[in-house]
Parts: sequence; C-alpha cells; structure tokens
Amino acid sequence: MKSIAALTTILATTSAFAPTATKQTSSSAIQAFENEVGAQPPLGFWDPLGMLDNADQERFDRLRYVELKHGRIAMLAVAGHTYTMAGNHLSGNIDYSGTSFDSIATGLAGLKSIPVEGVLQIVAFVGWLELFVMKDVKGTGEFPGDFRNGFDFGWDTYSEEEKLQKRAIELNNGRAAQMGILGLMVHEMLGNSNGYIINELLGYKL
Repeated sequence: MKSIAALTTILATTSAFAPTATKQTSSSAIQAFENEVGAQPPLGFWDPLGMLDNADQERFDRLRYVELKHGRIAMLAVAGHTYTMAGNHLSGNIDYSGTSFDSIATGLAGLKSIPVEGVLQIVAFVGWLELFVMKDVKGTGEFPGDFRNGFDFGWDTYSEEEKLQKRAIELNNGRAAQMGILGLMVHEMLGNSNGYIINELLGYKL
C-alpha cells in the first residue's frame, strides 16, 4: 500500500512538470491579475493550469480565498506536526478509558490512535469553525481572507505598504506550508520511522 501511494505521488509530480502538460497563461489573465498580492518575483503571476483564463475579479477572489484558507490550515498542520514530533503532548487522557494524549501517534498514523468519538468531535468542531467563525461573518472584510469581523488586532495601525507586505508574507508562508505538509505525509507513507529526513541525514534519533 505504501509503495502504491509513493508511486502515485511520483507519477503525479512527474506529470505536473511534463512539458506537454504545461498550459500557457493567457495574456488577458496576466494583464488582469499581474499586480495582485502574491504575483511577485521570481515567478510573477503564475497560473500553469489556466484557472484564471477569462476569469473575472469575483473568480479570482474566490480562488484567493480558498488558497489563503488552505495555506492557514497547512501552517497549523506543519506547526502541530513538528510540535508533536518533538515529543510534546497534552497531559492527561483523550477519553475516559485511559487513552493518554502522549500515546497518540504523530501524523496520519494518529488518526488510527484517536477513538472514533474523538475524530467525530474534531470533525464537528472544524465544521462549526468553517460555518460560523472562519469567514467574513459581518461582510466587512477588506480583502479575501479578512476574517477580523469588526475586531482590529492592530491591523489599522499599519501603512498600506505594510499591509500588502504582511498579506504577501502570509500567502507565501501558506504556499510553502502546503508543500511542506504534503511532503511530510508522503515521507510518512514511505515508512520513515525517525521523524524527518533531516534526522536521518544528521544522524539524530528520536
């Protein structure tokens, strides 16, 4: 099963970089969105799948909203993965039968360790956040992904230039985190038992 998962990932990655599969971004899309946050060196505006060909601003904002949300989730996932891989866990038990938090495995393997009721609670909590919290509830967002909902958090103390910089930093960190958590999952499925590949390279043991 692990071999199949690894092979599938390799084939998908290979096809993504195959010259025949590369689709040229239309000039109209470049002109429309080349100055948006995230279109920066070295790639500039990059849309290899042509998802923004003939797209309007509403379509762009929707895709940017999804990209930001996935990036934020991925950043939390990477942080949680590295935190627990370092041996940090909550104290106490996750259920009344005595399943301790520190007995839960890190990564995808942890899903097998958590009781079914616990998984359902996690899914319900995430669903509640998705439907009622992590969204522009009041319709006052200044840009896609602005979930302040009336709270300032010091945002208005920044200049417009600083705001654009911070938005670009979040976007790029989210992009990196999405690739990072994908790499961690693939590495786990390949059977590495010592955490991260850097541990193997440097001879560290968990």
